[in-house]
Amino acid sequence: MKVFSRHRLLAAAALVVASLLPLSAQTVSKDSLQRYNYFFLEGLRQQGMGNMAAAFDLFRHARDLNPRAAEVYYELAGFYADLKDDRRMAENFRRAAALAPDNPVYQERLGQLHITQKEYDKAIDAYERLYSASKARVDVLEILFQLYASKNDYKGMISVLERMEVLEGSNEQISLSKMQIYEQMGEKHKEYDELRSLVAKHPFDYDYKVMLGNWLLQNGRKADALKAYREVLKDEPDNVMAQLSLYDYYRETKAFRQADGLLVQLLQSRKTGKDTKMALLRQTIADHQEAGAKDSTAVLGYFDKALALPQEDADLVLMKAAYMTLVKAPVEAVNRVYEQAIAVEPENSHARLSLIQNVWDAADYDRVIALCRPAQQYAPENMAFYYYQGLAEFQKGDNDAALTTFQKGVGQINKDSNPNIVSDFYAIMGDILHGKGMDTEAFAAYDSCLQWKPDNIFALNNYAYYLSLKGIDLQKAEQMSYKTVQAEPDNSTYLDTYAWILFLEKRYGEAKTYIEQALRDKDSLSNVVIEHVGDIYSMNGDTAKALEYWQKALDKGNDSPTLKKKIAQQKYIAE
Repeated sequence: MKVFSRHRLLAAAALVVASLLPLSAQTVSKDSLQRYNYFFLEGLRQQGMGNMAAAFDLFRHARDLNPRAAEVYYELAGFYADLKDDRRMAENFRRAAALAPDNPVYQERLGQLHITQKEYDKAIDAYERLYSASKARVDVLEILFQLYASKNDYKGMISVLERMEVLEGSNEQISLSKMQIYEQMGEKHKEYDELRSLVAKHPFDYDYKVMLGNWLLQNGRKADALKAYREVLKDEPDNVMAQLSLYDYYRETKAFRQADGLLVQLLQSRKTGKDTKMALLRQTIADHQEAGAKDSTAVLGYFDKALALPQEDADLVLMKAAYMTLVKAPVEAVNRVYEQAIAVEPENSHARLSLIQNVWDAADYDRVIALCRPAQQYAPENMAFYYYQGLAEFQKGDNDAALTTFQKGVGQINKDSNPNIVSDFYAIMGDILHGKGMDTEAFAAYDSCLQWKPDNIFALNNYAYYLSLKGIDLQKAEQMSYKTVQAEPDNSTYLDTYAWILFLEKRYGEAKTYIEQALRDKDSLSNVVIEHVGDIYSMNGDTAKALEYWQKALDKGNDSPTLKKKIAQQKYIAE
């Protein structure tokens, strides 16, 4: 037989047996009881020693001797649970609970079993019996409450809450739960009485009185609600909860002038929390839009009132910036708000990046650099700041500074880094290194770029073209270039690169096909590309067209000595 993994302390088990044996003694002969006791206790002893197979056999034999012994069914149920025999486990737990209905352990285990099997009515019965035997157990009442709630048995839920009040005394949570249930039952008078009782028990807790006012307002008793709010504000004029409720009252009764005054008071109060102010402003924006108002000046005025106080963080400022963006305020005006956010919270990356992106669109590269540098101190792990700074330096032609910035950014790369940003880092580094004549380092950078993003089209094109210029790894260059042509089949730059690689591989007919596709955008072609067109026509035997395009390349400023030799000798000459 399989050895089971259950362990029980022999001493504890013996105590359970001692408490239950009198029940068994009433139903069996003295001889059978003695034999039962021996086998059951021996089963417990073997179980305590870890001899689970032997214990299982002893318990089953004990059951046969005394079929009315609850404790042996309980023990056997545990073995069947280990055997994954759910049917026999359930049968034995039920038998144990039925034979010993006053045993809290058995009733609780039976209740748990019914819950797992979604037999909620039976679970309720088991836990009600358990509560009858253990009236001080709040945890049992909590489970009963959930069980009654699963059946929408409101009366049962109220009964449980009332029993909790006997054990714990009345408290806010119980009262609020009873109110909610009474509301679901449609018994408004009981809900109201419960709330009034809560107010009476806590006369100096104004929140309850405000809650009472809110209930009155929701139930159409507006005059009584107003009275409740004013009573609170008379004793505590800066009570935010009462002010908010009174604000809702004014809005509902269309007393818009009073509502506006109270809104300003709440926005300017130090006691009004930031989240509350943001909620009020969101509501104000929604009201403004719902009314179809196009002038945002009034809403911005509310923001200014809220922001007149010193801010602990940039959240409210950023909310203003978001609203200004929504209503299409001038970019420079929005940027001033982002600057205000950064002044309040210099380490706020969202505010700084939003400003950087706006400044980038204006091509103000010096300002981009100035915004990025301090950000690298506040958030050294955020690669976006290295990216924008390096790109701005690259756009300014300061390649050495850009390379240094990108190398610093590369030092922050980890497994969670944004693949698009990392890939672009390496791609631009490759371009810069190639421009410095450091092709080995450039090609290594491109390889890193493509590891992070294999479909980085710009890097694929540049890498392929630079390999072709050196005349190395042409097969690799062709494969990379073909990906760019597949991705953007009308891009003349990519078509030229692919055609030129085919040309170097002496696949002149294919090269002609692709270079002629590039010619569809001939006005944008550089003089180098136009020279390539002539080279390809020359090697395809069309000297007249070759001379035509070589001359065009020369006219566009291509002063290559080799180009002049091609024209003079009317044939292709390799560099």
